[in-house]
Amino acid sequence: MEKYQEIERSIIKKYRKEIWHNFIKAVQDYELIQEHDSIMVCISGGKDSFLLAKCMQELKRHGKFDFSVHYVVMDPGYNEVNRQTIINTAKQLNLPIEIFQSDIFDVVSEVDVKKACYLCARMRRGCLYNKAKELHCNKIALGHHFDDVIETTLLSMFYSSEIKTMMPKLHSENFSGLELIRPLYLVREEAIIAWKNTNDLHFTNCACRFTEDVFHENLDSKRKEMKELIRSLRKKNPKVDYHIFKALDNINLDCVLGVKKNKEYHSFLEDYDKKKEV
Repeated sequence: MEKYQEIERSIIKKYRKEIWHNFIKAVQDYELIQEHDSIMVCISGGKDSFLLAKCMQELKRHGKFDFSVHYVVMDPGYNEVNRQTIINTAKQLNLPIEIFQSDIFDVVSEVDVKKACYLCARMRRGCLYNKAKELHCNKIALGHHFDDVIETTLLSMFYSSEIKTMMPKLHSENFSGLELIRPLYLVREEAIIAWKNTNDLHFTNCACRFTEDVFHENLDSKRKEMKELIRSLRKKNPKVDYHIFKALDNINLDCVLGVKKNKEYHSFLEDYDKKKEV
């Protein structure tokens, strides 16, 4: 058996419950993939996006309906070592990737380092949407996982004064006909790390050019802060992240001060006296 076949087998067999089951559950529960979809899987070079690509590859082979998949890597200006690492990993995993070039790193290197990550993310998203249109895809798949969802929720609460989360799918506001989907939505990061270690796989951790610069040390690390917070809370409540996740699917609108719908704010006071009359 080839190495890539062992890796594929581990997803279906050894990590069937932790990875494959949760991947399929997200696809079905959130209706992420339909027949005849053309999906662009975005590979950054990290463990999450490469696992997503392998899961999509397996679903394409053994799924109950037909859809097409493109495995795409956007090179925003990686150094040669990182670029070659991504190429070698894709070959090891038997993934037919397509690499396209952009100059994002050159552009963001000219701005304030504190704004670099935000600008880079926005530019990456625009480049990926344009590439998806070029490939005639109707969906873009990203490798965000369960832990990303929880961390994003807490970040929004603690630093943006609002309750919102990373959605399993959403329509693009600027590119008509394109959807963004997150098939690893229910897969925990610890399962991805275990899969990586079991198969002795090595991925790029962060291929950002700023990681080679001393200024990177000054970049905000809010997400790491959230990881550490959740880790500490789990010591007293092992299911705390699960409860946070379920709370987002069980919001009691009778017991919140206000909500936003279509960017319009509504206070509980609007219906307060009406409820008294009833």
